[in-house]
Amino acid sequence: MDFRLTPAQIALRDEVRAWLRGVMTPEMEAFPYSEEEDPPRLKAFNKLLAAKGWIAPAWPREYGGMALGPVDQLVFGDEMAYWRAPNGARGPAVGYAGPTIQMYGTEEQKARHLPGITNWDVVWCQGFSEPGSGSDLASLQTTAVRDGDDWILNGTKIWTSSGHYADWMYLLARTDPEAPKHRGISYFLLDLSSPGVSFHQLRNMAGRAGFGQFFFDSVRMPADALLGEVNRGWYHATTTLDLERSNIANAGGARRTIGDLCAHLKESPRPAPAAARYRLAELHLETAVAAMLSYRVASILEAGGVPNQEASLLKLFLSELDQRIAAFGLNLLGLHGALMPGSPMAKLQAQFALTYLTTVPRTIAGGTSEIQRNIIATRGLGLPRA
Repeated sequence: MDFRLTPAQIALRDEVRAWLRGVMTPEMEAFPYSEEEDPPRLKAFNKLLAAKGWIAPAWPREYGGMALGPVDQLVFGDEMAYWRAPNGARGPAVGYAGPTIQMYGTEEQKARHLPGITNWDVVWCQGFSEPGSGSDLASLQTTAVRDGDDWILNGTKIWTSSGHYADWMYLLARTDPEAPKHRGISYFLLDLSSPGVSFHQLRNMAGRAGFGQFFFDSVRMPADALLGEVNRGWYHATTTLDLERSNIANAGGARRTIGDLCAHLKESPRPAPAAARYRLAELHLETAVAAMLSYRVASILEAGGVPNQEASLLKLFLSELDQRIAAFGLNLLGLHGALMPGSPMAKLQAQFALTYLTTVPRTIAGGTSEIQRNIIATRGLGLPRA
């Protein structure tokens, strides 16, 4: 691994940093902790990104991207995370829906949907999980039945992030109930303004409007809502899931939080206890380790390899590190640490009570820590299965 950035990567980093320094106000830097509460503000920021051509930096140029390589993407994403730039549902659209449409969509579907993403005219969400189908996704019960040229959709999807302001959904539905469960599923693109679609808001454990549940009551979808082949949706979906799992996590956000804590201790009228200083130093080192793990994954991808246990190690380490930093900050601030955003007595933007709660699902989503440890043990260390 070469630890040095190329001149082009340094120029990209500096350009992104300078731009973010100009657009990110203190209020916006606090925004990601409750960003789902203000969709218009999210759209306004993403429109600024779209004007720069920065919505989908990893996409091919013919689809409106910048054709950045894996290390370039990491440099870009690390700066965005460090400056706490709001996401606003870019992940589902840019990371999953768009690339899957590029791979399996018709030319008409590409022309219709991809510009809406890179111009940020359309917000996408994911319709995979159901009340009885989470880890065993192939057991889903939502159905799509052919009616002439159309499809009739019935069922429900749950834990849908950004669903309260999304315009379109990519979803899986069962189209052949007689086929083995992995072979009777199709992949659809649904306009959420269609008659028969309803939405119920769900609050996460931090009280934020992060996700919700959709209900489909005889929703009529046109023929071009089908993406790829009928009954091949599971195989198309694995592409989407692979894209999710291959996303290169970065330590930019953790590095910024450590910096905030260091500044707070320096400004405090009382010297921090030695134990707190030592623990903060440990977390600083762990953040550097996470950054190196990120560049390791990016370097493997850059060389044409497929990170397996390396990606699992990064996901496991960084998600648990986020929890450790949140817990440390919460305790370091004492009673102030328990305050939520909006409190007049809050310190450090009241980030720690909220992040302490919102980091809980990071060791669950995208493959639990237990799954990641199994992958590391069997594929990385060659240990036998129990």
